[in-house]
Amino acid sequence: MGMISEFKAFAVKGNVVDMAVGIIIGAAFGKIVSSFVGDVVMPPLGMLIGGMDFSDLAITLKAAEGDIPAVVLAYGKFIQTVIDFIIIAFAIFMGVKAINRLKREEAVAPTTPPVPSAEETLLTEIRDLLKAQNQNRLP
Repeated sequence: MGMISEFKAFAVKGNVVDMAVGIIIGAAFGKIVSSFVGDVVMPPLGMLIGGMDFSDLAITLKAAEGDIPAVVLAYGKFIQTVIDFIIIAFAIFMGVKAINRLKREEAVAPTTPPVPSAEETLLTEIRDLLKAQNQNRLP
């Protein structure tokens, strides 16, 4: 099997396509969470701690000189990113927890045995008749 045909077989598998869809949806979800944190969560939190905006929190390590920009340690953006991560991780945890609960309920549900086909029923009857005949012949 050539490399191109192997790649084609790999790329069109359902799992790869599902993973690609999940990554795209995850990226969009990440943008939503970033907006939620930056525009909804952080302003009230900043107000509670004295009107502070987290994205502006920074330590200037070296002041700007002429054309050289200042060297800044922007730890406020880091705090915002950590909060983004916590919210995304919690949302994913809740989703996985719900899926696991559904899988457990599915596994616990009793399954009914399949109904035998007409051929199987006929063969079972023939077997039972032959057994009965053999038992009648034996002393």
